[in-house]
Amino acid sequence: MTEEVSAHGTGSRRAELRRAWARLVALLGNAVRWWGSIAAGLLALHVVFTLVGANPENGIAQFVSSSAESLALGFQDLFVPADPELAVLLNYGCAALFWLITTSIAARAIHSLR
Repeated sequence: MTEEVSAHGTGSRRAELRRAWARLVALLGNAVRWWGSIAAGLLALHVVFTLVGANPENGIAQFVSSSAESLALGFQDLFVPADPELAVLLNYGCAALFWLITTSIAARAIHSLR
């Protein structure tokens, strides 16, 4: 009888650990996906602010611009067209797509660990 209770307790513990692992993996995968969405959003916002001529001295515009510079990861000068606005659109747009695609792949890989 003692062995039966012990075996049941171990099975219950394993199920509990599996549920905890699944929650952790889901949390991590969702965090990665959110990070990519936020990064892409900041990059897209930088493109919009540039195209509509937002005041570069504004605090929000400065925050978005400095964040976009950090998040662009070398995409800032990938394309060098004559029009600077087109350069921002192409380069930061590519960086935004990069973040969306790579974090989506990473999130799927993490979610598959369940």
